[in-house]
Amino acid sequence: MKRFLLSAAVLLAAFVSVTAQPRPRCEEGWRDRFRSEKVAFLTSEMDITPAEAEKFWPVYNQLQDERNAAQKEVMDAYRELETAVAEGKTGKKMESALDRYRDAVKKRHEISDTACERLKKVLPAEKVAKYYVSEEKFRREQIHRLHRNDHCGPERPAPAR
Repeated sequence: MKRFLLSAAVLLAAFVSVTAQPRPRCEEGWRDRFRSEKVAFLTSEMDITPAEAEKFWPVYNQLQDERNAAQKEVMDAYRELETAVAEGKTGKKMESALDRYRDAVKKRHEISDTACERLKKVLPAEKVAKYYVSEEKFRREQIHRLHRNDHCGPERPAPAR
């Protein structure tokens, strides 16, 4: 009986220690993996030549950096606006927060508006069109992966509808 209790205690302790360990984070390296997947996807879908790729990727990377900076600015301005609303600010302080948010959104849209013209300087219009279609396809594919909850592990079947 003592042997059984001792075995049970050891198994319980092992189980507790294993479950208490933090699970490996699937988020580690996700940005690099995401970028790599996106580059491969766009390259394949757009069917760009090596000469076109040499011109396209620097412009694309610059656009992505600008978009990311603009999005960060929008989110910072949004948080400021949200805080102003939550604290019941009025007058100049509220107007200032609102203006900052509106300006940040406007800047983000300006980057998107100029992107097409910048891309058409390095790629033919057909490839720029493929770029936009490919970006949307990739975005939708990522959303579907999240809905299937397979972003951290092997692919799982989609839920039945």
